[in-house]
Amino acid sequence: MTENKQNPIVKLVLEIGPIMVFFLAYKFAPFPEGATSEERQLAQVIFATSVFVPVTLAALAYSWFVEKHLPKMAVITAVIVVVFGGLTIWLQDATFIKMKPTILYLAFGGILGFGLLRGQSYLRYLMEDMMPLKAEGWMIFTKRFMLYFFALAIINELVWRNFDTDTWVSFKTFFLPIASFGFIMSQMGIFAKYAIKDEE
Repeated sequence: MTENKQNPIVKLVLEIGPIMVFFLAYKFAPFPEGATSEERQLAQVIFATSVFVPVTLAALAYSWFVEKHLPKMAVITAVIVVVFGGLTIWLQDATFIKMKPTILYLAFGGILGFGLLRGQSYLRYLMEDMMPLKAEGWMIFTKRFMLYFFALAIINELVWRNFDTDTWVSFKTFFLPIASFGFIMSQMGIFAKYAIKDEE
């Protein structure tokens, strides 16, 4: 029985694409003539959010169409995007979409932490097919990922509370994906040490 594997490039586009769409929608969003800087940024972030929510759902739907299953992390992300994006549009308040990464990272970190308290690596259930590691390796990797998520939540709070929306949008678009890539690369020692060798 053959598995319907998703092209890695397509997978990357589905993960990064909605973020880039949000950035471009923000940059090219219409805003009232003569608006103050704060009014402009609010109009732009609300417009970008109204584009970001359906694009995120479309990416999730395409993933289901191709693979016939939905990654759990992608589903959690989509739910939080819809809830906080919807509140942003409905209440015309950028606070909600800015808090979305914080809530998302706290949720992921909390889930991983709960699993660790039970002596389990929930990350293993999500990523074992991509990275076959020994149990000890998964526990170490999960602890580090939990701390990483909590750190990102704190950083996001510091950025959106202390800088303007323009800065936060650039932070969300560029810093967060680069930081995630850098974090994964920094864990190569674990992958090398605890990898399960293919004996076939």
